[in-house]
Amino acid sequence: MSVQASGNLFVVAAPSGAGKSSLVKALMEVDHRIAPSVSHTTRAPRGQEKDGREYHFVDDATFDAMLAQDAFIEWANVHGKRYGTSRQAIDAVIATGHDVVLEIDYQGALQIQQKFPQCISIFILPPSWEELETRLRRRGEDQPEVIELRMANAREEIAQAHHFQFVIINEVFDRALFDMKSVVQAQRLRFEAQRRLRADTFASLGLA
Repeated sequence: MSVQASGNLFVVAAPSGAGKSSLVKALMEVDHRIAPSVSHTTRAPRGQEKDGREYHFVDDATFDAMLAQDAFIEWANVHGKRYGTSRQAIDAVIATGHDVVLEIDYQGALQIQQKFPQCISIFILPPSWEELETRLRRRGEDQPEVIELRMANAREEIAQAHHFQFVIINEVFDRALFDMKSVVQAQRLRFEAQRRLRADTFASLGLA
């Protein structure tokens, strides 16, 4: 697999409740050059989630078998459930010529950065601790003890934000979405990215 030769690899991480999933979904709705890489997870589906769309939902035995086969380029244990990004999933997206966006936990994001230093890393922050807790409670999906665990984990997760190239504060959703689109567009205009995308033009101008 050669991410650098094919397109941009965007890695997006955030604490639970910061709005990462909503932002990535909205980004893909307005930018059809970006496609997701669907991760595997051992947790159960939430709400309207569907297998193969938000995640590949698998049991522990299946996840263990994939680990034994070295199928993941990264994986992490998050809130007692495991998440992993398969090499095959990224290859499938890159083969279409699209950019890839990975929506993963910060542990996985740091692993991706080590293996693919050319990736573009984005961390989503909440505007405050109070707002983060309000959003978690508003979802109505978790028991109070789970919310307490997510808040405790969020302090560790947010402390890792300095490892990321870009930080977006999701205070007003539309503004945060604009910021994310700006990061994507700026990356596409970098010299190397443009040379890959417009190889013929660069060659004709003697820049190949």
